[in-house]
Amino acid sequence: QVQLVESGGGLVQAGGSLRLSCATTGVFQYGNAMAWYRQYGGKSRELVATIDNRNVKKYADSVKGRFTISRDNAKNTVYLQMNGLKPEDTAVDYCNARLLSGLVVAEECWGQGTQVTVSR
Repeated sequence: QVQLVESGGGLVQAGGSLRLSCATTGVFQYGNAMAWYRQYGGKSRELVATIDNRNVKKYADSVKGRFTISRDNAKNTVYLQMNGLKPEDTAVDYCNARLLSGLVVAEECWGQGTQVTVSR
């Protein structure tokens, strides 16, 4: 059964750091693309960063140079290291998994979300 469990959110002052974790079940045995999205109140979810099973990474311009996405295949876990946090980073962050069958997305799963709040 595919499951995503997120942790690591919290309250931090501007300029601080947080490390989000996404523990996965039933994902890494398949071709997959993992991602972090965030949702600010009243807006749709926006893509923050992606990493595929060949370790190719992409970032939104707003976080490039500050955030780092990574994966630990032995622990079946994806991370988002967030440095230099700004108040505008305040959002609910979601882990996303897309399971691939060839070049087609066969299944998509979401974590429950974790709140990141950055104070001035």
